[in-house]
Amino acid sequence: MGIRNIIILVVILLALAATYSATFILDETQQAIVTQFGRPVGVPRTDPGMHFKTPFIQKVQFFDKRYLEWDGDVNQVPTKDKKFLLVDTYARWEITDPLQFFIRLRDERSGQSRLDDILDGETRNAVANHELIDLVRSSNRTPEVVESYMQELEILDSINVGRGDIEALILKKANERTSDLGIRILDFRFKRMNYVEDVRQRVYERMISERNRIADQFRSEGQGEARKIEGDKERDLAKIQSEAIMQAERIRGRADSSAAAIYARAYDRTSASRDLYGFLKSLEVLEKSIDTQSTVILSTESELYRYLKSMK
Repeated sequence: MGIRNIIILVVILLALAATYSATFILDETQQAIVTQFGRPVGVPRTDPGMHFKTPFIQKVQFFDKRYLEWDGDVNQVPTKDKKFLLVDTYARWEITDPLQFFIRLRDERSGQSRLDDILDGETRNAVANHELIDLVRSSNRTPEVVESYMQELEILDSINVGRGDIEALILKKANERTSDLGIRILDFRFKRMNYVEDVRQRVYERMISERNRIADQFRSEGQGEARKIEGDKERDLAKIQSEAIMQAERIRGRADSSAAAIYARAYDRTSASRDLYGFLKSLEVLEKSIDTQSTVILSTESELYRYLKSMK
């Protein structure tokens, strides 16, 4: 290879390197600014496609054009009515002016750190200026009472502001502070809000005490109802037994009457049958009146004596 060819090859490589260094491509999710010796030059590039810059001496700083996530740390914050809460928040934001964003914050890490200061501060101010009930409720709704015993528990106090309005207030004040940073906060929400541990335990104890009071009330009403049912049962049982005994006596009376009539008709047909009847009745009387220790003295004129004497 001759010197001429080498020079041509070097020139081609330099041309390719210059072309590669002079162009950059943005996709739909990106925006960028061009810097020269650390200082931005020109206008921000926000449209997707191929863009140009001065080769070798200019660099490109890319930024995300999509909605970005901010997740705050859990902070302990006192409310206006001196209730200590653990507050967890999140937000969505975007870079609206990449040139201003680069001048003030340089990169997304610095942007996230700046949002920490702004949103945590505004959250702390908003929580400290409102009472607990305004932070946990959004409206003065009427609760749905499914059980009568819950009526007393479901009486809610009225709120003056509401959770949604407090979130909107924090968003507005935070955007006022980020207006010169080239970013815009799109949404801000309370992710979770809870009592600190010692306050939470006292709340649980109060809830348990309230439920125990309701349970005692139910237990007392149940015992009263049980005694009433027991009394009704004893009364109905006595009534049924009385009616049964009365009905049995009536049946027994009618049966005895029928039996006596049958016996009368059977033993009143002849003189011998009447004598047999008298003899059998005497045996029944003796059977019921004497036992193994009894001594019987019979008259020689009695029917039983004559009957026993005739048995040989």
